[in-house]
Order: sequence, then C-alpha cells, then structure tokens
Amino acid sequence: MQRASLLATSLPALRRGLQLALNAMAAVGVLWIFAIMLLIVADVVGRNFLAAPIIGVAEIAARSVVAIVFLLLPAAALNGTLIRSDFLMRGLQRLSPRSVRLLDSLFTFAGAVIFGLVALAAWPDTHDAWVSSEFFGVRGVWTLPTFPFHLLVVLGASVTSFACIFSAVETLLNRPTEEHF
Repeated sequence: MQRASLLATSLPALRRGLQLALNAMAAVGVLWIFAIMLLIVADVVGRNFLAAPIIGVAEIAARSVVAIVFLLLPAAALNGTLIRSDFLMRGLQRLSPRSVRLLDSLFTFAGAVIFGLVALAAWPDTHDAWVSSEFFGVRGVWTLPTFPFHLLVVLGASVTSFACIFSAVETLLNRPTEEHF
C-alpha cells in the first residue's frame, strides 16, 4: 500500500519529465512536416518556373510520412488523444466511474502491447537496413540511407508503448479530476 502511495505521489513529476521529452519528439515531427512542405514547394517552383525539379522529393516525402507519424504518436498516447470511440465509456460513466477507469486502463494496456509488437516486428528490417547499408534513390544521382527511417519506427513504437503503460498506470492509481468522456 505504501509503495502504491509513493508511486501515486511521484507520478506528476514523472509525467512532467516524460511530457517534456515526448513534446520534444513531437516538435521534431512538426518541424519535419514544415521542412517537407518547404521542399515540396521548392520542387513545384523549380519544376514549373525553372524547369529544374528537385530530385527525390517524392521518395523523401513518402519515407518521411511514416517517420513523422512515429515521432508524434508517443505524445498523443500520453495525452490520451489517440483516436478512440467512447460511446461505451459515456454510458458506463454514469453507472460506474471505477469500471470506466479499469476499462480505459485495459484498452491503454492493449495499445501498449500492440505498439510493442510493432516495435518488435520492425526491428529485423531496421537491423537489416543497418547491416546491409540499405538506401533508396538512384545510385550515382542521389541516395539516402533507410536506416534512420526504420529506426524512428522502432523508437517511436517503443516509446509509444511506454507512454501507454505510463498512462494506464496513472489512470488506475489516480482518481481523475476531469472526465474525458
């Protein structure tokens, strides 16, 4: 009982530190979106007005979308802003707030398992990309290694899994002051 109490009192400080780190990841994702946007605009201007397109923009943008998503996911998981259907929770909220917290924690733990499995499934491709020095592009024209993109998927999924676990534990230990439903 004393350990649970200690954990419950230290959760706000842990959350602030975790929130800061995950917000930094999300900020990198947002800056990356802005950079891709500028790259696409520069390509369109170069292609239409200068007859000089930027080589590889489509490939870079396509690879970037997945990496950006996995940079933004952990903060969304911690904040409880991942897409969800809450019609069941709204009905249960009136009957039993405790059961809503339990269900919410179970669903969040399920999310942790799913994102953990995504990280495990993505790891072999990440390892292979590193070992084989895999790249995309056209050799001799331009190339970009695929390893950083694969690594961001593994790291993003792992951190999202951790954020889900943290959020589920926090929900179980704390009585929420505001209802999300």
